[in-house]
Amino acid sequence: MTASATALATHLATLDRHLARFRDNGILNLIAGQDVAGAEWFETRSPVDESLIAKVALGDAATIDAAAKAAKDAFPAWAAMEGAKRKAILHRIADLIEERAEEIALCECWDTGQAWRFMSKAALRGAENFRFFADLAPSARDGQALPTKDHMNVTSRKPIGPVGVITPWNTPFMLSTWKIAPALAAGCTVVHKPAEFSPLTARLLSEICRDAGLPDGVLNLVNGMGEGAGRALTEHPDIKAIAFVGESRTGSMIMRQGSETLKRVHFELGGKNPCIVFADADLDRALDAAIFMIYSLNGERCTSSSRLLVQDSIADTFHAKLIDRVNSLKVGHPLDPATEIGPLIHQTHFDKVAGYVEIGKQDGATLAVGGTRQGDAGWFIRPTLFTDATPEMRIAQEEVFGPFLTSIRFADEAEALKIANGVAYGLTGYVWTNDLTRALRISDGLEAGMVWVNSENVRHLPTPFGGVKASGIGRDGGDWSFEFYMETKNTAFALGAHTIPRLGA
Repeated sequence: MTASATALATHLATLDRHLARFRDNGILNLIAGQDVAGAEWFETRSPVDESLIAKVALGDAATIDAAAKAAKDAFPAWAAMEGAKRKAILHRIADLIEERAEEIALCECWDTGQAWRFMSKAALRGAENFRFFADLAPSARDGQALPTKDHMNVTSRKPIGPVGVITPWNTPFMLSTWKIAPALAAGCTVVHKPAEFSPLTARLLSEICRDAGLPDGVLNLVNGMGEGAGRALTEHPDIKAIAFVGESRTGSMIMRQGSETLKRVHFELGGKNPCIVFADADLDRALDAAIFMIYSLNGERCTSSSRLLVQDSIADTFHAKLIDRVNSLKVGHPLDPATEIGPLIHQTHFDKVAGYVEIGKQDGATLAVGGTRQGDAGWFIRPTLFTDATPEMRIAQEEVFGPFLTSIRFADEAEALKIANGVAYGLTGYVWTNDLTRALRISDGLEAGMVWVNSENVRHLPTPFGGVKASGIGRDGGDWSFEFYMETKNTAFALGAHTIPRLGA
């Protein structure tokens, strides 16, 4: 047996032990520190082989109402707790995440189809998120002194109240911590509704928070569907804000649903991100980055470089190397350490991605690699590459959200920018050039919330994360996260007897 096969067998045996309790009892909601079943259940199945993982308690409007009440009741004490104590609890959560990192990663792989080589680090990134925001908790409410000649203006911040967090299925554990940690650090309480396709690690996170000493009701978990639990959460009057990660179309629905209660919203939505490769770039590094940013995480990531823009003079050579590399990507069982691409999350999503293969062919692009199902079990698709695409094609305009790369040629800077900006989205952009002035011009001209020059997506937690246009509203990271979860107040103190206009005197 090879080392890879041995590791896979070990992972499967360990996973089976972790899942035993969920097979027996189901995945329950957690409200006010108590496990809560539902009147009904739904199932979560592994995209590897469609086997049943567990039944899941189905939350509805009544479940959300109970969770919102619990969050509202817990808010005053949690908000009043001094920052140093919140910091200690959040660090304890990070400790327990690290202790259960293998369990979290195995469950995430089995529930989502993501490859072990990436998910093995997901829990550690989640712990890092909690530690980062824990350290900011004591100063989260600090304000500014803004003096004028006659007044001293002093700003302060306070947590907005109970908030709703709705997270997606692609990297659910890490993205849940990315939203929940700053909310808790700010002093907010949370009702968390994870995606129905990936409920497993959200349950693990809620258990960890409870075990770490987070007071009852501060974090509440409700599983359910978008039209049931999701809509009830976005419309609930006690929920003051909604932080959502997911599709742009769903973001629009949430904005409409929350409008009656004037909810604050934070949206991290879709992307159709360009990777622009100029002839003067380090082409080997650009190739590595372009492949990594579309085929890692099964291409199911909002920041994927799903459009490759290659300068005409190098396109043929670059495409030849690209085709060879994409053909060599290893598709396989997500718990096999050698696997680079696992199955797509669900048949519904597989059908969507496969549908775009047919669209690309019908529109006249060249299917250079992949695009077919691999195997008879599970939702595996061969990594896909289309060349000879044009900017107006649907595969160049719409988010596919899979291991699916569309390549477009360009002649010069002006055309590259026109193509890059000619979509509804504006999340990220990747620029490859060794010309500094060109890098400055292109990065300045890109309609995107984030740009990486001569780099793949490397996150630095204090920096702002978010997009423009249909890619989102608001920013995460560092103090930008607190701007969403807190209200700012200004108090003006008169410094003396300044002149006050006298009416009717």
